[in-house]
Amino acid sequence: MSLSTSDRSLVELVIRRLNVMRPLSSEARASLEYALLEGLVRAGASEDLISEGDPVDSVRVVLSGWLCRYKTLEDGRRQIVNFIFPGESCDAHAFLLPVMDHSIATMTPVVYAEIKRARFESLTMSDRSLAEAFWCETLVNNAIQREWAINLGRRTALERVAHLFCEIFERLRPVGMVDGNSCVMPVTQMDLADATGLSVVHLNRTVQELRATGLIVLRDRTLTINDLDALKDAALFSPNYLQLYRPD
Repeated sequence: MSLSTSDRSLVELVIRRLNVMRPLSSEARASLEYALLEGLVRAGASEDLISEGDPVDSVRVVLSGWLCRYKTLEDGRRQIVNFIFPGESCDAHAFLLPVMDHSIATMTPVVYAEIKRARFESLTMSDRSLAEAFWCETLVNNAIQREWAINLGRRTALERVAHLFCEIFERLRPVGMVDGNSCVMPVTQMDLADATGLSVVHLNRTVQELRATGLIVLRDRTLTINDLDALKDAALFSPNYLQLYRPD
């Protein structure tokens, strides 16, 4: 297969992140790279990749762009329950259940790989390191959901928003998407409000409070954290649940 430099760099994000979960064998890297490049798909912003109630027959792995998992009430109110970033899979083991229990939408233009169930099962059955990496990712996603539940149930508005900014920053770091103390933030205030369970007005007021304290700068779709330790203190944030660093 002839690979472009841009294709290789996108695939490397996935391999880099999974390798944080579990060290991948050289065979796993090669077979996963081939499967990802074979199934490349592009989608625009604000598109549903899959909706609640849809059957699942493939695994989607994000190579570029941002997505979100969400649920919608009958009256149209939406709750974002997680973001999905480059290097992460949307639904590594969702095909084990009959249908999706939530929807996944693009927040920006995205490039992702779609790997059919049979191919994915063949990949993971033939290499233990790859199987364990994807299971670790699923476990981390569960940990993220628990942390988001604490956000909505116990943290104040300022703690919620600060915690979300810390989490985004830490999740982007292992895939090389943090530049110094800055990272991209290509989402709307409505998205942030739906992720933190706040109204847009309350979200805006909270972001302004974080700006006024000098902890963050949010401008031109870029988040700059002036003092990460101070922001973590304000958010009561510990990155342990993200399992981003293996013990030596």
